[in-house]
Amino acid sequence: MVSAAEQMAANTSWAALGKATDLRNRILFTLGLLIVYRLGTFIPVPGIDGQALRDFMEQAQQGIGGILTMFTGGALGRMGIFALGIMPYISASIIIQLLTSMVPALEQLKKEGEQGRKKINQYTRFGTVALATLQAYGLAVSLEAGELVTEPGLFFRMSCLVTLVGGTMFLMWLGEQITARGIGNGISLIIFVGIIAEVPAALAQFFASGRSGAISPAIIVGVIVMVIVTIAFVVFMERALRKIHIQYPRRQVGMKIMEGQSSHLPVKVNPAGVIPAIFASSLLLLPTTVSTFSGNQTGPIMSTILAYFGPGQPLYLAFFAAMVVFFVYFYTFNVSFKPDEVAENLKNQNGFVPGIRPGAKTAEYLEYVVSRLLVLGAAYLALVCLLPEILRGQFSIPFYFGGTSVLIVVSVTMDTIQQVQSHLLAHQYEGLIQKSQLRGKGKKRNSKGGTRK
Repeated sequence: MVSAAEQMAANTSWAALGKATDLRNRILFTLGLLIVYRLGTFIPVPGIDGQALRDFMEQAQQGIGGILTMFTGGALGRMGIFALGIMPYISASIIIQLLTSMVPALEQLKKEGEQGRKKINQYTRFGTVALATLQAYGLAVSLEAGELVTEPGLFFRMSCLVTLVGGTMFLMWLGEQITARGIGNGISLIIFVGIIAEVPAALAQFFASGRSGAISPAIIVGVIVMVIVTIAFVVFMERALRKIHIQYPRRQVGMKIMEGQSSHLPVKVNPAGVIPAIFASSLLLLPTTVSTFSGNQTGPIMSTILAYFGPGQPLYLAFFAAMVVFFVYFYTFNVSFKPDEVAENLKNQNGFVPGIRPGAKTAEYLEYVVSRLLVLGAAYLALVCLLPEILRGQFSIPFYFGGTSVLIVVSVTMDTIQQVQSHLLAHQYEGLIQKSQLRGKGKKRNSKGGTRK
């Protein structure tokens, strides 16, 4: 049987968007703040040699020149005030989440409700400031070492530090405002817009290489087909669920006896989302990042590391896959799905898995099921992350195209569409309630009129 809510959601028309005033205002508010973000990517940090930076970035499409330029919407390539992007906030959030699952004090703080959540958010902001400060200072020193600064010195370092940290904190505030007063997750939408904004220029460069003969037409068609197939595959896998049957026994509420109910516990094939890919990419790009802005002035040890662990190298791909698999299991069982907590919650709600004893046995069963499910999820995530890297290395595609960016774009698009549909569904419910109230008032008036006669 299909519920009334599911029937209404299926019948939801996008034409109702014009009638949903609150949703329309939220969308316009979100678009306005995203436009502010895009304008900020074109405001440069003071003291940068623009021509030297452009020449340098054209040669740095591997490593940080590719992935961070993509994630910052081109702000890094132009060295704008948002050059660090929102990545320090994401890194701080992931670190705090991991610490919350491992540090008893933070775990207890998480269970305190709204007050605990506010304190954890405050710790995340402090972590963002610390990470952004370290990255901004390192970037300023590297820019000076790479001779990309007009007047190097302490004044440039301090101005660069204040500008970049302030830009990151402003982006964090923008993301929180979008989440609270707009539509969708603000932080995810900022990354999404940064990725999408670089796509037209990358496609133009790609097709220009085809016209010049640098890339054959067969490769161009193959890349386009691969992108379409990858997106469809990601959508399918992100919506895939393993439903674990849950049974609730009969219970007495007052003088009534409630019949037993059955439900299911949905477990995604990839509960960790895109976080394992971001973690693995960040750690493996660290050697390239260290040497990129310093003009590749590295010692013999760093040169050897770069030779074997540079993007596209066999060891890089092998460690990338291994780290993706590791973070999928680590993040799932420590943050997104804890079998002990799920089993305890089911026990408190008098729910149980048929044939499994509540408590420890249920936790063991859930861990067993999720472990087997993550074999498929980790393989899917590693495949999506590695396939673009292999093709980019083999066919010398002249722009950064990674599985991480595809995962982010698809996931954010699906999440935003679901939130828009939820708002439309809530608007339809409000309309039905108002109509029922008006009909009720009309019946009361008619009945009063009849008694007067």
